[in-house]
Amino acid sequence: MNSKNGKTKPDRQYRFIVVIFLIIATLMISSAVLELQQSKKELFQLMTKQAHSLLESLIIASQNSLHATAYLDDLTEERLLNNAGLVKRMYEKNQISNKILTELSDQNRTFRALIFDKQGNKIYSSYQEKRTEQPAKHDPRQILQPIFKGEQDTLMIGYKQARFAPGYRFAVALAAQNRSAIVINIAAEEMLKFKRDIDFGALIRKVVKENPQILYIALQSPETILAASGAIRQLDGIEQSAFLQKVIEDSSFATRTTPFEESEIFEAVLPFANSGEIIGLFRLGLSLEPVREINDRIFRRMIIITLILIAIGFVLFVYIFTRKRLNVLQKEYSVVETYSGSIIDNVSDAIIVLDRLSGIKIFNAAAEKLFGLNKKDVLNRDLEKIFSQPECLALLKEESVLKQMSCKIGKHQKDLLASKSSFLDQDENENTILVIRDLTEQKQMQAQLERQQRLTAMGELASGVAHEIRNPLNTIGTIVQQLDKDFEPVSEKEEYHELAGLVYNEVKRINETVQDFLRFSRPEPVQPTHFLISDLFKHLERQYKPAMESKQIRLEIFLNWQGEVFWDNRQMKQVFINLIQNAMDAIGENGHISISVNAKDEKLQIQIKDDGPGMPENIRTNIFNLYFTTKAEGTGIGLSIVQRIIYEHGGVISVESEPGLGTVFTVQLPILV
Repeated sequence: MNSKNGKTKPDRQYRFIVVIFLIIATLMISSAVLELQQSKKELFQLMTKQAHSLLESLIIASQNSLHATAYLDDLTEERLLNNAGLVKRMYEKNQISNKILTELSDQNRTFRALIFDKQGNKIYSSYQEKRTEQPAKHDPRQILQPIFKGEQDTLMIGYKQARFAPGYRFAVALAAQNRSAIVINIAAEEMLKFKRDIDFGALIRKVVKENPQILYIALQSPETILAASGAIRQLDGIEQSAFLQKVIEDSSFATRTTPFEESEIFEAVLPFANSGEIIGLFRLGLSLEPVREINDRIFRRMIIITLILIAIGFVLFVYIFTRKRLNVLQKEYSVVETYSGSIIDNVSDAIIVLDRLSGIKIFNAAAEKLFGLNKKDVLNRDLEKIFSQPECLALLKEESVLKQMSCKIGKHQKDLLASKSSFLDQDENENTILVIRDLTEQKQMQAQLERQQRLTAMGELASGVAHEIRNPLNTIGTIVQQLDKDFEPVSEKEEYHELAGLVYNEVKRINETVQDFLRFSRPEPVQPTHFLISDLFKHLERQYKPAMESKQIRLEIFLNWQGEVFWDNRQMKQVFINLIQNAMDAIGENGHISISVNAKDEKLQIQIKDDGPGMPENIRTNIFNLYFTTKAEGTGIGLSIVQRIIYEHGGVISVESEPGLGTVFTVQLPILV
């Protein structure tokens, strides 16, 4: 039934709906156009912000590079001047000799220590100069003239080529009495390599290589390009560009779009200053192709979204808007969760989080490495899964604490530093956080250093005693031989000659022991050479195979790494001969010895394991002490020499042994000394 104006109520409703729909459609289309324009604006703002951040980072990195190299030189000069000051004081007290200079150079890790008189003649040197037919690259007399003439007391020579040998040195000189000169230098190849590695030219090349959207980065002065990477053939000069001149005049960051290789690019420019002086401009060229692609993609997406919203109406718009907001929140939550998880997984300390109800909840990568367990095998399990000793589990019963403890993990005893704290989660459940650091290797190195200090002191004592008794022993031996040869009693001749021979043999045995003491107190210097680790152990296997077969001892060698090492071959052979012989002596007969070689982080771990009777703790803790032995005919210096050789190669030796369970010696050495 029609109304008075001829239109039904539903018609008015439809018209109203159509009008509302058209209004919404118009608003959405207008919104799409505005969104496209706003997106372009925001994209350029984002590029400007990122370009500014990148240029600021490059400037900071470049300044840090300059400061780092200057700081390295200052530290090196200070260290060498301290060494030169020590030499000067000893020299002016007449306490210097070539031997003492050599010892000081070795102790302080300098390359050369030299003393010249004021005529430029070398009077003391830390090394024995070898004759060479190579011409000298420089004359010390010319370099040291400011000291000889009294113009300077301290001379920073800095980097210079080695006089005869290849390479470079870093040197300083200090004036001493009578205008003589003390010169200390170190090998500078590593310092120069470090400078090249941190040079900002290398930095920008790496940045351009890893970012395909960066067309070029250049540091440009008014005269020339100082450093650059990328396509820089078309870069205009500063003098020819009003834009670049204005950037220098204003000392400010600026951007522009400019033609480049038949297309348009986005360029950002920032002045680079050092010590308050503008050196030039950092110029960053970015491709606009991603911007065009993003704009096209946004345009297409906005059209599709607008059509969809017009087709399905306001309800779908609300749904999409809600879903978008939900996705944003989920992404933000995922980013936060991933970031926090990455931090926990990548810290070097083991982190374990557990509660009383569900057990272990977090077990990071460092914890997996420390305990040798997979995360999936311990999650939701009790702490007894990884700690079996009651004294270690007692950590949970204590309040928040930081303590050192020794715990057995697997088959190995570990020294640990553990931190415990607690917190309540959203369900009011108490959670415990354990942060554990493995101090085992640090403790081993500390113990080895202490043993080395004791051995050095005992070796010096042995050397002094040995020198005092050698001459009397030789005299006694000579007299006994002479008496046995020239004198013969009337009766009991046979007993007389037997006793004389016994005295001579005992004197000879004592003299051999003295020689052993002297060899320990005057160790030979390490003379490293390159050789294959496999060749060393193949030689040892051939050497000991007959003796082991006769005693029915089986030897197995597992070379999981067979590369080249840089060690003193003869000294390291002495180390492993001693350890293998000790294992054979411990087994006696009918046993097994295994040797394994593994590499990790530029280090080798070599284990010598036997199934002998093992050692009680009171013997195990003393075996590296000088003169300690359990063998009737042993001198007690074998393992002390082993430890000294390993120490001088920059390594660590440790032992694990229990009665009835055999013995394992573990040697850790750098591949290159």
